[in-house]
Amino acid sequence: MNALNILSGGAAQGLVGSLAAKFKALTGLDIDGEFGAVGAMADKLRQGMPTDIVILTAALVAKLADENLVVRASIMDVGLVETALAVRSADPRVEVTDASALRAAFLAADAIYVPDTKASTAGIHVAKVLEQLGISDEVAARLKIYPNGATAMRHLAASGASRPIGCTQSTEIISTKGVLLSGSLPKGYDLATMYTAAGTTTAAHTREAQALIDLLIGADQQELRVAAGFLDGRD
Repeated sequence: MNALNILSGGAAQGLVGSLAAKFKALTGLDIDGEFGAVGAMADKLRQGMPTDIVILTAALVAKLADENLVVRASIMDVGLVETALAVRSADPRVEVTDASALRAAFLAADAIYVPDTKASTAGIHVAKVLEQLGISDEVAARLKIYPNGATAMRHLAASGASRPIGCTQSTEIISTKGVLLSGSLPKGYDLATMYTAAGTTTAAHTREAQALIDLLIGADQQELRVAAGFLDGRD
């Protein structure tokens, strides 16, 4: 196949998509693969799915390096991604500045769209936040859980609920038509996750994988990273 195979967290899907044309012009290759919950993507690599490059959380990429599944020397930080609130484009924004406001926002929603609460970075965090706020049981029936944040946001956009809300990574909100980034989570309930790219030890397209990493982290792509929702947390 004339494509670079990627396994990536959903957080990077918008950024990778914005770089696809430049990447093809440089290498002649398309970008193929999957974007989803980081835990699920790592497991696919472990199970032997042909993969040239991964873009996952820094902690998870470090584990994969220890397992000799990615090339340690190729690891590069792309940027930080916040977990944030989302609303449908036509709905008023929900702004929360403290725990009380965040609790009220979740309780006021009749549907809460989130990614996998066991395998995705944002979903795991949402479950933790609901527990911290003491409302896990109260809102359990309202949770609409999907394999990844992008899918959750597409369903939020199409939701027929009266007062739906979403919570996932900002990049997945920004890249989904029909939803708006409503605001970050307040201090004490916030999460900013470093996403990291690395070539795999079984890559069929080693040079091309490095070319994509160079594009992802390049200084001349900073505007694209910011537009996609990445914060500059790299050293």
